[in-house]
Amino acid sequence: MFSVTTILFYLAAWAFLLHSTLRREDLKEKRLLAFIALGTLAHFLAAFVSIRTETAYQFGFFKVPSLFFAVINLVVLISSIRKPLHNLFLFLLPLSVAAILVSGLEQSVMKTSSQLSLKAISHILLSILAYSLLTIASLQALLLSYQNYQLKHKHLRGVMGLLPPLQTMETLLFELVWAGEILLTLSIITGFLFTESFAEQHLSHKAVFSMISWLIYALLLWGRHTLGWRGAAAIRWTLGGFAALMLAYFGSKLVLEIILGRV
Repeated sequence: MFSVTTILFYLAAWAFLLHSTLRREDLKEKRLLAFIALGTLAHFLAAFVSIRTETAYQFGFFKVPSLFFAVINLVVLISSIRKPLHNLFLFLLPLSVAAILVSGLEQSVMKTSSQLSLKAISHILLSILAYSLLTIASLQALLLSYQNYQLKHKHLRGVMGLLPPLQTMETLLFELVWAGEILLTLSIITGFLFTESFAEQHLSHKAVFSMISWLIYALLLWGRHTLGWRGAAAIRWTLGGFAALMLAYFGSKLVLEIILGRV
């Protein structure tokens, strides 16, 4: 029921946003954000019902993306109140619907005890927030790349008219990376405190790629501060860090749950 409600609200909001975008009409932001807020609330309830069972939590390969997108939508929703981020929902809402549909197909899942410690809960929450913010940063980097390409080829109409100024887009990108890097740092620290044995818990690859991702983002922020990196360099480093982060979580889960079939 919650999944169907979420999908209906998301599709209605996406159609409304797409219609306004294509017709270049003034967007009724309050109406759009109200639909997305209701959809996001239902999304969190749907994700909780999907992950929680009577005896355990299910953090399977196909289950977690739905929760990630719920958090991402919430972050973008709140940020859209004071920043021009609502156009990101053109990408996020269809992906959210796909994640919800896929989460309902999974039968065999990786389960953890229902009695999670405070350290485990803090690590999970910090990881989800870090992944969510850095996912938004990656989408922002893709939009920035498109904007750079269009400006370079002097295509100033169409979608370009819907995007904020280039400097605003770039500033927002680094704000997202800074926030994501801080949360990723805390996530890694709590991960080391929570994990008893990386080898026995099959977390070695996840730890390695998480550290690689952290290092890439740290170098990006250092380059921005000391060398003034921007434009194409900032986009490449942002997407590189995100690729390593996705390998850290989904890569390890793909191998363990899908390829090796360990549940």
